[in-house]
Amino acid sequence: MTGAIRTFDGTRHAGVLGIGSYRPHRIVTNAEICERIDSSDEWIRTRSGIVSRRWAGPEETVTAMSVAAAGKALAAAGIQADQLGCVLVATVSHLSQTPAAAPVIATELGAQGVAAFDISAACAGFCYGLELARSMVSSGTATYVLVVGVERLSDLTDPEDRSTAFLFGDGAGAAVVGPADEPGIGPVVWGSDGAQAEVIRQKETWDEAVSDGDFPHLTMQGNPVFRWASYEMAKVAQQALDRAGVTAQDLDAFVPHQANNRITDAMVKALKLPGHVVIARDIAEQGNTSAASIPLALDRLLAASEVRSGDIALVIGFGAGLVYAAQVIRIP
Repeated sequence: MTGAIRTFDGTRHAGVLGIGSYRPHRIVTNAEICERIDSSDEWIRTRSGIVSRRWAGPEETVTAMSVAAAGKALAAAGIQADQLGCVLVATVSHLSQTPAAAPVIATELGAQGVAAFDISAACAGFCYGLELARSMVSSGTATYVLVVGVERLSDLTDPEDRSTAFLFGDGAGAAVVGPADEPGIGPVVWGSDGAQAEVIRQKETWDEAVSDGDFPHLTMQGNPVFRWASYEMAKVAQQALDRAGVTAQDLDAFVPHQANNRITDAMVKALKLPGHVVIARDIAEQGNTSAASIPLALDRLLAASEVRSGDIALVIGFGAGLVYAAQVIRIP
């Protein structure tokens, strides 16, 4: 043996240091959605909890929304972009196959030269990013990591599909992960079930869409998704609590992926969350924003003073793949 491989000296603990978000200007009501589908405001509210959603305009690109959200997260964390060691962008609606969104976003922020890549894990993407960021900080690969969840799902929504036209929205949320004096991100519970890949997917592949002269659209089998998310994801959430050494009574907030209020209600019941736990309901005014939904919901809770710095939150993302991830975090 002629030599040894040197490793980085990391930090024992990592945590979320700052949160930021960007919400598009245009508010789309249920009434507007119902102009294209046979439905009603009452039916949409009852089935999903959605009252309105935000759709991005032409200038509100994946990059632009990400940069705006990331700037707020960096300011909240009190660091500069040139201190970042990596930029992770979770998205399924960046319509350029390559290059990824992350390198462009990093450069626009002023983090030129850092590692940067996209994560395609649908609605679990932000939680996947948190775990990757935590491991980078803990290992010493990076001191600070930016995690962005961003979507323009309006580009991939079929406005005449009664089962999905009312669901999806646009927006971006971001978090800065860095060194912490105590554990700020608990052990992740994550996984996948490719046997159920068909229940949430693109209706058309890109080559099929190009031949038809249109974007592919998202499609979803509502009942199987509801059953899987409501019951199986409650088990995953409980595992995340157990691994973090936290009980439901210890929680201050529960921030699930904003997929459907009925799914959230089912998980709250299964987890037996006490009345003092704040439940994120950002879906009502934002719709389902996939990878962006958890940081958007976290930022709304902070802005409304419904949670405070130091509070403990359980976050869980789940969606197409099927993929899922959950962890307990301390709110910055």
